[in-house]
Amino acid sequence: MTLTVEDAIHQATETWRRLGVAQGAADEMAEELAADLTAASADGRSVADYIGGDIEALATSWADERGLLPERRHLKETAVAAAQGAALPALAALAFWYVSWSHLLDPSGESLTTTLDGHVHREVRKFADPGVPLMWVGLPVCVVVAFFLVRRAVRGTLQYHHAAASEATVQALTRALPVILVAAAVLAVAIGYFGDRVIGTYQLLFTAPMALAGMIGAVAGGAAWVRNRLC
Repeated sequence: MTLTVEDAIHQATETWRRLGVAQGAADEMAEELAADLTAASADGRSVADYIGGDIEALATSWADERGLLPERRHLKETAVAAAQGAALPALAALAFWYVSWSHLLDPSGESLTTTLDGHVHREVRKFADPGVPLMWVGLPVCVVVAFFLVRRAVRGTLQYHHAAASEATVQALTRALPVILVAAAVLAVAIGYFGDRVIGTYQLLFTAPMALAGMIGAVAGGAAWVRNRLC
């Protein structure tokens, strides 16, 4: 598909809007870009050839060179990205815990048989519950996966917004994430303990959503805290 002048102006304007460039400055640059593209077209150059194939990079470069990019810390974006990265591992960790807590995979059981003389014989068959070792293997795996997913999500979000100190943030987050993830796990355990001791019968209805929200919220808050320290 051939990139037209109108398409290029629209994409550049959208990029400036997303980057937070003031409307007046964006309009001026749009007019200047339109004039340049029209002149290039008159000289026989295509729009794609003039902009180098990446209108977003060109628009960002223009705004940056002219000092039009506002200073934003992107704390909200960082927190949301970290929460998105932590969501799937947190769900998996909750599933591993439930399998162990509910004895879902426990092959143990009992059987009742009645003898000819009318006595009921109860036989208990006790086996090791594979859900317990599965949980203890699964939880560390969830932590490792969360480490990489959260870091990747934060890096991608900051790069998308062309945020300042994006790589420095990722490096700091890499150092802090182990502590953040351990804190999130401890919080989930504390919520589970509270549910067991206080809620009782209906603890699952409390523990599952609260532990999930606690883990994701702790990771999101920790990532935002790291970003805030750098900006």
